[in-house]
Amino acid sequence: MTHRSNLVSADSTTLRGAASPSRLVATVVPVARVEGSPTIPGDKSISHRSLILGAIAGGVTEITDILESEDVQSTAACLQKLGVHITKVGERTIVNGRGMNGFSQATNALDCGNSGTTMRLLMGLLSGMGLEAELTGDASLVRRPMKRVAEPLRQMGAKLLLSREQFAPLTVSGAPLKAIRYDLKIASAQVKSAILLAALSADGETEITGEIHSRDHTERMLHHFGVAIDVSATAIRLRGGQSLQATPVHVPGDPSTAAFWIAAATLLPGSRVRMENVSLNPTRIGFIRALQRMGANIVLDVTSEHPEPVGRIEVRSATLKGVTITEAEVPSLIDELPLLAVAATQALGETLVEGAAELRVKETDRIDAVATNLRAMGAEMEVRADGYRIVGLQTLHGATVRSFHDHRIAMAFSIAGLFATGQTLIEDAQCVAISYPEFYGTLAELTRT
Repeated sequence: MTHRSNLVSADSTTLRGAASPSRLVATVVPVARVEGSPTIPGDKSISHRSLILGAIAGGVTEITDILESEDVQSTAACLQKLGVHITKVGERTIVNGRGMNGFSQATNALDCGNSGTTMRLLMGLLSGMGLEAELTGDASLVRRPMKRVAEPLRQMGAKLLLSREQFAPLTVSGAPLKAIRYDLKIASAQVKSAILLAALSADGETEITGEIHSRDHTERMLHHFGVAIDVSATAIRLRGGQSLQATPVHVPGDPSTAAFWIAAATLLPGSRVRMENVSLNPTRIGFIRALQRMGANIVLDVTSEHPEPVGRIEVRSATLKGVTITEAEVPSLIDELPLLAVAATQALGETLVEGAAELRVKETDRIDAVATNLRAMGAEMEVRADGYRIVGLQTLHGATVRSFHDHRIAMAFSIAGLFATGQTLIEDAQCVAISYPEFYGTLAELTRT
């Protein structure tokens, strides 16, 4: 499609699901501004969890506005292989729950695709069920660490066999589980969630302490499905043997998706973007808070609170200054740190990110991927073991950049292309379908002014 201010190589339909081309180069050219009110697709984290909890609940769960992305489709496909009946009716996804012990034995491996959330949460869920399952994934997923999830589950009595004691493909054999007290050493929502899902089948009360302040969708969703869960500033406690009851779930817009339009509107003079029905969960808006500290003009308006804070985001362009992102802040903006690096090149002074070593074990090593692409665009970035340092202002030049088959890298550098001089080519841009199939279609709409 061709527009006056922006050219991309495919629309959102082309990027959806199995129709995705094997390789796509997206072309982005500079624009004067972005303006509009994009609809933000459903939150990916909540979409995964609504499917999983609906599958083990008693009754029929109706999910509205679930994210239609490859990662979420991976979770649905795995659950269907385990005997869960899932249907789509318009904007509603209907999950016929089978209870905690109603899954069927899968006849072949459960393919989690590119989705670490799918694999790690299923590791916890299946650990206490009386069946055996092999979990595998694509070339990226089978390189990501799974031992960190297996360790607490094994303490509970789970039987897990990992490739090279670290990776997928892996096998989960259901076994009787016992409650544990576990001190979480890394702020990982996926590890925390795996333990909580296993705790549903465990004998006794499981307690998680330590680095528990990562995104808290699992805790909120368990409560929404009728589970008694005690969450305090220092511990999370859940007693095993509880049953979940089907309940409607409305999936709000994903703040990690909204982040790309927030950044674009902030960085391009004269821009204005307004987004409704976005999750404003405090554990998910670290990127917004960081940009506000940098001087961004972002107004949040919470319109509902249960089970997740949801509301409106309005953004106008602003001049930014550099800030320091500490280790304590990282869990609330881990997915947005590549985009923050792009924004930091346009901020006056030093931006420093510390305590973000987790970036190195995502879909790709996101620290090195960002540095490679920024340098290709003529920018300087100091790479550190657990983060990066960028001093602005810097001029970015259009270049051919690599997505590294990582959706967040592809989208972050598409935003960079909007204010770079000259044309930017994003290789293997089809990977945006992992989380945001409509990305390039929405980009074209917002830059059409």
